[in-house]
Amino acid sequence: MSIFEPSEIFQFAIRIEENGEKFYRRMAQKFDDPEVGGLFSALADEEIKHKSVYEKMVSKIEKYEPFESYPGEYFEYLRAYADTHIFTPKKLEEEMATINDATSALKFAIARELDSILYYEEIKKLVPQSERGLIDKIIEEEHRHFVKLSSCKASKDAACVRKE
Repeated sequence: MSIFEPSEIFQFAIRIEENGEKFYRRMAQKFDDPEVGGLFSALADEEIKHKSVYEKMVSKIEKYEPFESYPGEYFEYLRAYADTHIFTPKKLEEEMATINDATSALKFAIARELDSILYYEEIKKLVPQSERGLIDKIIEEEHRHFVKLSSCKASKDAACVRKE
């Protein structure tokens, strides 16, 4: 028997999206560069949409028992990953104190988007096959976030706010 229910794992995903939105909103306000600010504002809005999808999915999750070496191993891994690697409140506050320019904000955001992609690939295994397309769409959006952030970091031009 697992220590964590699949719905709890989605609560971690919701928390990741909330913390991501908070980070992007604060970064949008922190820098005078309108392109960077526009990018961060747009990403914050997308995090709200992701959160909504996960909130709807919590009630639809089937019981899932992954292969484990010991009871609770898989869910403990996902919880630890979410709590230590992706937009956690502690990491967010620590980073906010050290981010003094747009480049460092972009680097931090890029790393968190990559962490989010890995996490969402893992939680996709917790939902029924019929619901996995929704998570795939969010993973695709996280890929777009990564590309937008990387493009902005590399070029500092209109790519920062370009729409797909």
